[in-house]
Amino acid sequence: MSKPKLPRRSFLKTAAASTAGITIVPSHVLGGRLGHIAPSDKLNIAGIGIGGKGRVNLRSMNTENIVALCDVDWKYAKDCFNEYPNAKQYWDWRLMFDEMGDSIDAIMIATADHTHAAIAATAIKAGKHVYCQKPLTHSVYESRLLTRLAKEYKVATQMGNQGNSAPEARTVEEWIWSGEIGEVKEVHAWTNRPIWPQGLERPKEIQTAPDTMNWDLFIGSAPMRPYHDIYTPWNWRGWWDFGTGALGDMACHILNPVFNSLKLEYPIRVQGSSTLINTESAPQAEVVEYTFPERSLLPRAVKVKMPEAKVFWYDGGMMPSRPLELADGEPIMEDGMGGCIFVGSKDKLICNLGGINPRLLSGRKPIVPETLRRVDNYPTGGIQDGPHEQDWIRACKETPENRVQPMSNFDMAGPFNEMVVMGVLAVRLQSLDRELQWDGPKMRFTNISSSDHLRVVKSDAFSVIEGHPHFDTQYANLPALETVEEYIRHNYREGWNLPE
Repeated sequence: MSKPKLPRRSFLKTAAASTAGITIVPSHVLGGRLGHIAPSDKLNIAGIGIGGKGRVNLRSMNTENIVALCDVDWKYAKDCFNEYPNAKQYWDWRLMFDEMGDSIDAIMIATADHTHAAIAATAIKAGKHVYCQKPLTHSVYESRLLTRLAKEYKVATQMGNQGNSAPEARTVEEWIWSGEIGEVKEVHAWTNRPIWPQGLERPKEIQTAPDTMNWDLFIGSAPMRPYHDIYTPWNWRGWWDFGTGALGDMACHILNPVFNSLKLEYPIRVQGSSTLINTESAPQAEVVEYTFPERSLLPRAVKVKMPEAKVFWYDGGMMPSRPLELADGEPIMEDGMGGCIFVGSKDKLICNLGGINPRLLSGRKPIVPETLRRVDNYPTGGIQDGPHEQDWIRACKETPENRVQPMSNFDMAGPFNEMVVMGVLAVRLQSLDRELQWDGPKMRFTNISSSDHLRVVKSDAFSVIEGHPHFDTQYANLPALETVEEYIRHNYREGWNLPE
């Protein structure tokens, strides 16, 4: 199974040209499917990135027609290809859009983080409903763009943080909005991740990509580098060019009840610290501190004030101090994956990943009516695939005017993902030695100047010679303003520009 030569197409030059070059007419314009599908009819869904989590997502969507499958690694994708033998197979999602056009209603995206935004933006502008794995995007600007496009094109969208559909996530919101723990000024959240390699330097060995891997398509919008099997599959999460580390992977599951229940918007300040960080890879452990301003314009359902609040994130084995209310021997991380503690003026609320098993540390049992929508058929007590995807499918079949939005639609997931990747920025900018001040509407830090430089480790060698330690640490000195601008809004590799 060898890699085909990519066809010469005009839209390879720019993503804007690519969008213009796709002769797709949204099916609602044709009086067809999009936004006008009876619940008994089936969507035509294409999957992009199907070897890992994408395969799981598609299984939860197999009530519909899976009409196309796309992956850059056909060995990794083989089992999924075999599950849907009638689906057309592709290496390149751009060619898939070109050839299949309006025969596709909806897209499932589960590629590496750095390619989410370009695929999702192109699909939305072509009138396709989009389900995109978490984190929604690789950068702040990409999150802002997808939020705008989803609203403009009125498609049904969902980020793949399935815990946000859990009924317990709504319970956390209802308890906090009812004032059960009082005003919340502090939250601590954590995960056991990473469980993949991080803190690595770029390998010096150069390998040859197998015939079943299209390396150029995997690199996509990122700067080109030689193939090595340390990058993919799965391990891409730990590399800055492709992933967002433990924070990007797990905060979308763990911080969602924090973001929603506290009605958070843009942070105004952020700072990060970590184990040794380098130019290539996320650190093995990190702590991030966000500061959010007072939220004064609140919906009627919120019966408590929302003062300025700090949210602390811990990963890689770092944890907050144990609450005094926890009994000796009682684990703070009950489910082994993560959780959070809301520190209120009246009580403390602790829950597992996704808001599962919420309880007050006082031992008191709140009696609060359920007022928020729950997702149909979502069981309590765990993070489940299936109902989250089916809630999106339901929304795809509803008209925009009458649509009940899925729980992680991009109007919520976009701003939430901005918060997540803002933490990534804080960690990558820690050598500036300051709390970073953020202007959310303008997407810029206000206390970084043209005279500032980042000093980031490139390589860190250690050896013992004749019984004596020898350290050889090499640094990159980067102009801070230019580097920060690239982190916020990436410079894409030629031919992979982001549709606007």
